[in-house]
Amino acid sequence: MRIPCPICGTRDRREFYYQGAASMLDRPAAEAPLEVWHDYLHLRDNPAGGTRDLWYHASGCGSWLVVERDTVTHEVLGAALVEACDAD
Repeated sequence: MRIPCPICGTRDRREFYYQGAASMLDRPAAEAPLEVWHDYLHLRDNPAGGTRDLWYHASGCGSWLVVERDTVTHEVLGAALVEACDAD
């Protein structure tokens, strides 16, 4: 699999570390109820199809990316810096 780093260009996935679903960026408020924190920390989807995932470019620029990909076909549909995704 090849991942298009917005800074370094397209690179082999071995330069990156998968960190989980990009929904982890939607952290609950500190004062959120325990049930909300439980769901955030322990419940994960396992979708077949399109996903948005966090990847860390460890062997490159050190950027955090949100990578859109298809878990069925393994096609990478795009990638953006986490900071750019926060602006959306």
